[in-house]
Amino acid sequence: MNTKHLIVVFCAIVIAGAVYAESRPEEIIKSRQAAYAFLGWNSAKIRAALDPAGTFNKEEVIKSANAIQAIANSGLGALYVKGTDQGTGFHETKLKSEAFDPAYASKLAEVAGNFNKEANTLAVVAATGNKEAIKDQYSKLSATCKGCHDNFRAKNN
Repeated sequence: MNTKHLIVVFCAIVIAGAVYAESRPEEIIKSRQAAYAFLGWNSAKIRAALDPAGTFNKEEVIKSANAIQAIANSGLGALYVKGTDQGTGFHETKLKSEAFDPAYASKLAEVAGNFNKEANTLAVVAATGNKEAIKDQYSKLSATCKGCHDNFRAKNN
């Protein structure tokens, strides 16, 4: 990770810490939703670049992979505060209350750890410019997103 990315990660952690310190559930939910919206936007850019009908632009894929890596390492856990499984940020939260259940703590840690690992690996693989390797690694990253959605995201709201 270069200096520019470290600055982004540092800023994200500072912002997350400030939001957490304020501890208004709707602000924490908004920050969490914003982080995942930005993650989704960068993910969509990679998906479009990997589409056979799309145009592969190595530099754009690298930028998006680095942004995803920065988000993954920004301290997202600070945005999962008990009581933020209900309420509205930009929209109604979809977080299941199981995210705060001690019985699910090891599953949550596993899912989060897998996401970080695959996001970090995606940034390394993207730097090679090897489209097939990027596609394989992006698939692994996407599986970690699905793992979190399946376990900790409500489907009905």
